[in-house]
Amino acid sequence: MNWTLEVVVVPVSDVDRAKAFYAEKLGFNVDHDTQIGDKMRIVQLTPPGSGCSIVISQGMSEMVPGSLKGLQLVVADLRKARAELVDRGVDVTEIQLYTREGTTRPARDDDNLDNEGFVHLSDPDGNAWSIQQISARD
Repeated sequence: MNWTLEVVVVPVSDVDRAKAFYAEKLGFNVDHDTQIGDKMRIVQLTPPGSGCSIVISQGMSEMVPGSLKGLQLVVADLRKARAELVDRGVDVTEIQLYTREGTTRPARDDDNLDNEGFVHLSDPDGNAWSIQQISARD
């Protein structure tokens, strides 16, 4: 039996601001934006190519906005992904290389980033994301 992770709830303080960030800045697809009564609104967004979506909402979670840390996206070309984010106005770190020896350093142009290259960013509430390069999986 397959067990698939389909949705992660991301706690935010302002649904419209978060929706704009994830859709316009990060390029996530808006799957739906549903108002349920006066107290609950649910917006589901999916990163391009992902089988897992995020949900931002009001009235659905008791998590504190900005408290979610460690979410991770994977891309095949980290340099290209970072450049796209910078062009969209996202505050994203420089590329860091996390070596198998346990060290971290700024990546150089000649570094192979597969599995070891990361950038980091936060949404407007402070929920923290990492983006890792994995160009192929065995």
